Amino acid sequence: MKYYWKLGKHLQNVLRHYSNTQYKPHLHSDGWEAVIGLEIHAHISSASKLFSPVGTKYGAPPNSQVGIFESAHPGTLPAGYQITQLDYPLANNGRLEFIVYNSSVHKHPYRHSVELMQIQLEEDSGKSIHDDCNNRVLVDLNRAGQPLMELVFAPELHNGEEAAAMVKEVALILTRIEGSLRVDANVSVHRPDEPLGTRTEVKNLNSLRSLVKAVDFEIERQLNILECGGSVTCETRSFDTLSQKTVSMRDKDVIQDYRFMPEPNLLPLRLHDSLEPNCLYDGALDINELRVVMPELPEATRQRLMKDYGITLENAILFVNNDDLLNYFIAVMSCSEHNSHIVCNLMLNNLLGTLNNINVDIKDSPLTASAFSEIVDLQQSGKIVPNITQQVINAICIGRDLRTPTQIVYENNWLQLSHDDLEDLVESILSANEQLVETYKTSKKKKKLLKALMGKVKEATDSRANMKVVNDILLQKLRS
Repeated sequence: MKYYWKLGKHLQNVLRHYSNTQYKPHLHSDGWEAVIGLEIHAHISSASKLFSPVGTKYGAPPNSQVGIFESAHPGTLPAGYQITQLDYPLANNGRLEFIVYNSSVHKHPYRHSVELMQIQLEEDSGKSIHDDCNNRVLVDLNRAGQPLMELVFAPELHNGEEAAAMVKEVALILTRIEGSLRVDANVSVHRPDEPLGTRTEVKNLNSLRSLVKAVDFEIERQLNILECGGSVTCETRSFDTLSQKTVSMRDKDVIQDYRFMPEPNLLPLRLHDSLEPNCLYDGALDINELRVVMPELPEATRQRLMKDYGITLENAILFVNNDDLLNYFIAVMSCSEHNSHIVCNLMLNNLLGTLNNINVDIKDSPLTASAFSEIVDLQQSGKIVPNITQQVINAICIGRDLRTPTQIVYENNWLQLSHDDLEDLVESILSANEQLVETYKTSKKKKKLLKALMGKVKEATDSRANMKVVNDILLQKLRS
């Protein structure tokens, strides 16, 4: 299944919604509020186009999947027109709840929801390819006429991160994305309790990162204009990835007239729910049959991970956003009775850090889930300390050591030193550093001197000591 995304606010029903939507305050420091409304178009999984038997294979050579209908040959209906069920959509009055969280931006995740005003059916259009080298524009009609599911959301977003988080949640719900993102975003700013401001449409956004940067830049650009006493122009803009700015493409002096009309080629869609009391079974589809085969949705997976494994919401978000990471985590947890916090810490910090350094994905990790589980057992049981854990991970992932983690630990003499061994070692370190010990007892800078003594113990143990235990032993002996 292939999806692409187109975000905007140009439909008349969305414009109507602007006049009566209640907004939550997301104010900028100068008292302005940004408002963003999104539409998402998703390609429907179909072997043929909407009104044509031509195929829909993704990635086919240009213009190799085109018939006379979608190419608008004489004698056929106009191709590529928008088919929107303005007053009679397939579904309406829904709501999408999602989590906004980017660890580099937000200290903690927060929940947000947006009204899903309606879902309707449309056709895709052809694609223009700009050949700047030869100063020409090429047209590929492969996707013209492909069926689209359009999800129209209310204007209840307030910045680029919220827009990206919502699109990401929809992408997760619609399973995995194949192909590239295609985004148009409309942005406006206004003061609370005042009418919405003039909006601009930003086109040619091809990733979530571009969506965030373009929306946030456009918000600041409009704020600067208004704060200086100017007025925002209703126009179409594009996002320049080199300068990370939006640039003007053309003015939009008037609102487009879409001239909605009934579509005679679309028959009514009748549904029934066999779970409802007194169901008449008069619909072509049983909602309950679809409910039974519906896969677990992202939010349900996050809740299950937190309930079953006791992990944090932040970690649940990371796992649900990455199927390979989620599968690895579940495989590790199924191997043994693990502390989930230790597993998450070692996976997300130690293992992923190592794999990122060697440019290897988690699904291609040389360290299998069962072998990683063995490492967790070694640390959780106290046989190795965290420093050694990292060395074992490095030995397998970087050194491509084929031995088991247990073999590596025992054959390299990396087992954690016992409490008795540490006491004897600390005693010998103190005896060899009598002057440092005397200075510690009379100095006011005990913390710095204690750190120096711990460093000598760590060096002598080749990092095989539990430094918390070492700290306790040192303090006990220095007080005596």
